[in-house]
Order: sequence, then C-alpha cells, then structure tokens
Amino acid sequence: MRNCLSRLGPLRKMSPLSARLLAYIVLCSALFTLVAAGIQIYTDYRQEVKRVADRLGVIETSYKASLSRSLWALDHKLLRVQMEGILSLPDIEHLRLEIYPDSEIAMGELQSDGEIMVRTFELVHEGRESYQLGALTVTASMDAAYAALQQKLIVIFSTQAAKTFVLSVIILWIFQVAVTRHLGAMAAYARKFSVDHLDEPLRLDRAASDRHRSDELGQVTVAINQMRERLRDDLERQEQDAREIRKLSMAIEQSPSSVVICDRNWNVEYINTKFSQLTGHSIDDIRGQHPAMLGSDSLSQKDRQQLWRDVRTQVQRVGVWQGEIHSVRRNGERFWEQVICTPIRDEAGDPSHFLILGEDISIRKRYEQQLLRQANYDILTGLPNRMLALDRLKLALAQARRENQLVGVMFLDLDNFKHINDTMGHDAGDTLLVEASRRISSCLRGTSTVARLGGDEFLVILPGVVGVDSTEQVADRILHTFLPPIQLGGQEVFISTSIGIAIYPTDSDSSGSLLQNADAAMYEAKAQGKSSYRRFSPEMKELSLERLQMESRLRRALELNEMELYYQPILQAADSHLIGAEALIRWNNPAMGLVSPDRFIPLAEETGMIIPIGRWVLNAACQANKRWEEATGQCLSIAVNVSPRQFRDPGFVEMVQQALSENGIPAKRLELEITERLILDNTIETAQILKRLDEMGVRLSVDDFGTGFSALGYLKSYPFDTLKIDKSFVRDVMTEQEDAALVKAIINMAHSLSLEVIAEGVEDSDQLQFLREQGCDFAQGYFYSRPAPEADFLLWVAGHQQATV
Repeated sequence: MRNCLSRLGPLRKMSPLSARLLAYIVLCSALFTLVAAGIQIYTDYRQEVKRVADRLGVIETSYKASLSRSLWALDHKLLRVQMEGILSLPDIEHLRLEIYPDSEIAMGELQSDGEIMVRTFELVHEGRESYQLGALTVTASMDAAYAALQQKLIVIFSTQAAKTFVLSVIILWIFQVAVTRHLGAMAAYARKFSVDHLDEPLRLDRAASDRHRSDELGQVTVAINQMRERLRDDLERQEQDAREIRKLSMAIEQSPSSVVICDRNWNVEYINTKFSQLTGHSIDDIRGQHPAMLGSDSLSQKDRQQLWRDVRTQVQRVGVWQGEIHSVRRNGERFWEQVICTPIRDEAGDPSHFLILGEDISIRKRYEQQLLRQANYDILTGLPNRMLALDRLKLALAQARRENQLVGVMFLDLDNFKHINDTMGHDAGDTLLVEASRRISSCLRGTSTVARLGGDEFLVILPGVVGVDSTEQVADRILHTFLPPIQLGGQEVFISTSIGIAIYPTDSDSSGSLLQNADAAMYEAKAQGKSSYRRFSPEMKELSLERLQMESRLRRALELNEMELYYQPILQAADSHLIGAEALIRWNNPAMGLVSPDRFIPLAEETGMIIPIGRWVLNAACQANKRWEEATGQCLSIAVNVSPRQFRDPGFVEMVQQALSENGIPAKRLELEITERLILDNTIETAQILKRLDEMGVRLSVDDFGTGFSALGYLKSYPFDTLKIDKSFVRDVMTEQEDAALVKAIINMAHSLSLEVIAEGVEDSDQLQFLREQGCDFAQGYFYSRPAPEADFLLWVAGHQQATV
C-alpha cells in the first residue's frame, strides 16, 4: 500500500486533476461496489433462505400424508425410516415428532450457536372424521447458507475491487489522453500568455475535426483564441487611443494658443507651455487659483473679478464666451489677449471642467491701430486723409449751421510737382510733399484742419472764420511760406502752390459742392499763372464743367477720328535744306473746334489717355512719312514727341517696332523727342528702354533742353543723337545777352558730346543768322512754316524744292 501511495505522489504533482479524478473514481467505485455487493449478497442470502424454506415446504407437502398414514397405522419403524429420509435432506438438522397425546420421537442434533429455521406442521388423519395424530417439527440449519454467503462475499469483493481498479486505470488513461494533457497544454499556453505573444494562437494536439471543435475542449480553445483576438484588438484600440491621447496632449502642450483647464469651480488645474511663456506663470504658482487672480496689477483686480463673473455667467447660459481681455503678465506688463471659454462636459452632459484658450493679439492690436490710422491719416505726411477730412468738414458744417458761422474750404495743388517728381525721382517728390505739408500746417491755427487728398493735392478746412478776408489772409500766408527754396538731394528747388477758396454757406451748403467749387477755383488759379489763390465764382463752375466735358469728349476722340497731325518742317540751318518734319497733334472736335495741345495734352496725361493717343500719333506719323516718300521721292525724317507716361508703358518699345515694320519705315528716319525731365529719372528701366531703341536704329532727341534741371551728366550716359533748344531761349537771343550766351554754350556743349542741335522757335532771319554763326545744325519755326496739315505741308515741300533749285 505504501508503494502504491508513493507511486501516486508524482502523479499528484504532475497532474493533480488526474490524481483527484483517480481518488474520486476509486471512492465512488468503492462505494458503488459496497452497495452493489451488499445488494447481491443480500439477494443471494434471501435466495438461500428461500431455498431452505422451500425445502421445508417440500418436506411438508411430500411427507405429511405418508407420515400421517404411518402414524395412524402406528408403524414406528416406517416413521423412523421416513424421518431419517427427511433428516438426510440438506440443511435439516433436527426432527421432533410429537405423537398425541403424550409421546414423541426426536432425531438429529441442534447447533446452539447457528441460525436455524423451524417449520411445524400437523399430522391429521382424514376419514369420516378428522383426527389430530400429532405434529412434526423440522429444524433446518442456516450454516451452509452462511458459509456460501461468506464465500460469495470474498469473491464478489475481490472481483469488484479488481474491476474497479482496472476501470479506474482505463478511465484515468482515457482522461489523461483526452482531457488532462490538453488542459496541461492550455495551462502552459496560459502561463506564457502575454501581450507580446498575442499572434500565437492556442493549438491542441488533436485532429482538427468538427467533432473535436464542437466538444468542450474545442469550445474552450475557440473561446481562448477569441479572447486572444479580442485582447489584441483591445490592445490595438488602446494603443491607438493612447496615440490619440498623446497626440491631443502634445497638441495642447505645443499649441500656439495658451490653454488653461479649470475645475468646475474655475480653479486652475492645468496650463500648457504657451501660457507659461505668455504670462510668466508656472503651474506650481497658480494651481488652484481663479483666473481673475492672475496678474500683479492690484488696481484692476476688482474689474477683472467682475469680468470673470460675467464670463462665467455667459458660459453657463450660452455655452461659450469669446472676447478680448487686457491681461497682465507676471512682471506687470499688460498685453491684449483673445480669449475663448467653453465648458468640458462629462458623460451626463454636465460641466466638469472649463477650457480657456488665449492668444496674444498685442501685435494685431497695434496693427489695427496702425490700420485705423492709415484709414484716416496719410502715411507719408501724417495729415488726415480724404476720408477723415470729409468727416471733419461735415462736422464743421454741422456746427456752423447750429452757430450760424462761416466755414472756409481751401483746395491746394502744388505747381509743377509732376515735373519735379519725374525729374528728380519719387523719393525727392515724397520729401517735397512732407515739406509742403509742414509749411501749410504752420500757417493754420489749432481748430483748422489740413489734409492730403492724394498726390500733390491738399485740403484746408477753416471752421468759424469771421469773413472772406480771413481765408484770403490764410492763403497769403501759405503762398508766402512757399517762397523759400526747398533742399532736395543737395539742390535748391522752388515750389509754389495754387489755391482755390470756397465759403460756406455763401458758395454752397454741402460738403461735396464746396469741394467741387474750391477745386474749380484752384484750376482757375493755375490758369491765371499759378502761385496764387482764387475765390470761387459761379463762372468757374462752368470752366470746371467744361473741363469735365473735355475729358469725356477726349475719351471718344480717337474712336470718332477727331485727332489729326500737323507737321512743321526741320531744315539745315546752314543752307535751309529740308531734312524732315516734327509731327504735332491737334484735336478737331465738332463742339469745341480745333483744340491746341496745351489744353488737352495735360488732361490726357492726367487721365492716362496719352498712351492710346501716343500710339495713334506714332502710327499716323509713320504712315505719313511713307506717303511723303512716295509723293516727293525724298527720304525725310519724322520727329514724334513722347510723354514720360507713354515712355514708361511696358509695351512702348514693341509699339515703336511694330509701327516701323507695318509701314516699312527705316528706324533711322524716326526720331523720338524725349523731355529733359525724363532723362533725369536715372533708373535701370529708363536706360534699358533707351538702349533698346538705340539698338533698333531709332534716333533719340532731348526736347526743350534747358527748361528743366541740368542734365549734362546724363547726356554722356544715354545714347542721344540730338538736342533741341527750347524756343524760349531762341526768341530773345538778339535782345538778351544771357539767352544768347546760353544758346551758344548749349551748341558748343552738344557738339563736344557729338550731338547735333536743333533750334526751335526761329521766327526771323536775324535769329537764323545768329544760329548759323554759332554752328547750329538744324532749325525749325514760323520763319519757315507754321505747323500745317499733311496736304498743306506737302504743298510747302513742293514750293520749297522749287525755291531751292
């Protein structure tokens, strides 16, 4: 027994479930064996007892009659023989025959310690009457039955024990093979099961059949693998959620906006890095504090607390608050902050925390202030612009209506500013505008307003003037303050202004009409010689209307073929030989008649119409030059004036090239006259355009030389061919020594630079003789011919040819 128990020890350690199963099998088998053996033994015992009882019954039925006859016959010998026969039967130990009335016969011996069975039956003689002869008592012993029972008990228990053992071993083996080893594999899989081995499924060492997959082990295996898949999916979702959480956390931490998270009582729980950078506070400094307590400006604590109470109220009612707050850094510095407050709600929809997003908008605020200033003030001069000036004018008029006062409006325009701007460059022009604004402002009192409307136009508002004389006195002061020269680039420049004056309510009672009237008066001042002022009169409105009508008609002049060219011949000064002509534009309008260039060219330059007009002039001049060649047989040159605005047009060079190619004119027969102020614009763009024109073969001429600023330094840099002396110098060469000396110097200087000279405005022979003596190359003017249409010009050419033959 000890050996068996010792052998069961390893089994109990290796497979405790199998050991317990074996114990349960043995115990249950033992109990079952005991019960089954007890039932079998009891059954066999009852069969033995019944057998003995049946034998006694057989004795009664078999021997009762014969014993009754022998006893009636008193045949004692036969009785004994019969009784011995009964005693010889198995299990019969004792017989006692009781003979009535008082005798008996006994045979056999009784075992006092054994179990017996006694059976007594009456012996009766049946005749006419029944006689009780006696009674036979048969005693049977149960020892044989007990012996057989004991023998069966040993056999049964031995057989049942062996059967139980064998069955237990078989069952244990079957359980070990079919169940326990798989449970062990499951246990081993579970022991090494971890998040790092989720890709390896549980596999049992048995065939993959439907029967196996549907049993409990298969179901457990499937359940474990499903659990593994769900766990892997859960881990992937958890990892993905963790990545999302890390991403959101890093987004909040690295957000360009400051982030503050408060609890439900608005106490700070979290701040991001941007908030610390923005305010200088760390989380340890402000954790648990209310946002209203942040900052060191004690004077504004009450206002900040009230502000945050309003914020909290609106967030509770509306769900969001957004606005701008003048916050305070830890060092006391103030800054503007754009703040958005929203609640963070839990699963039940109740606010659990509050999110405060902030952004430093101090720079934007400064920009807004700058934009506000730019919207109302001129950037260059710092004066109010048109918008603010009109607002102030309307306020001044409203106040004047209430108080029955006068308001003076002055419209100022700098004289010849465009000439200076084109000649000396835009930087010099800006400096001039700043100085002009300073001089105008110095002439005004504190309640007056001076504004820059744009370009070189200024507006002066004089509220509460006493009378018209007051505005004229201000105008006199402004004109006087422009008398001193202005230093531009180390050079003295004289500038003047023209002023137009309108009075409220004498000239108009509306701001728009006052400005129009003052503008009309300003144009009248320019027409009267500039550097003066004029008071508005109704007639000026008609002139302003006429200018507006002229602009409208000018825009349709090309479309209606109202433009035409006049030509003035250019001759050699020495022998009056014709070399070409200058094309001069005229505008022949049905309503206005023949309009001179002095009237519409400035308007065309101002409105931009000079570009299409200049293109038409160039094409028409080239076409006329081609016709001259066909009509006269001479290859005459044609000179065309180019305005600065036309010259700077991006397609100017291509336009010149196209005009030459379309009309078949050699480039050397075209001369472009460029104003002196354009030469002084020493830019890369100007040099490139002149270089391209020179490479094409086009001749370049400096028009009106001497009327502007000195361009001697640029004549050597640019590829010019000709200088044209302005007629203002030629006109007085015979009467003014200064003009004669200047013309003489210009001719000598031009020749020294290998330039040819054309003198404009030659009106008499004395002027021509002077030019010949000084070596002037070419001349043009009324002495030869006035500008004439093409037909008249060709007639003059024909007559001149005959005169020179």
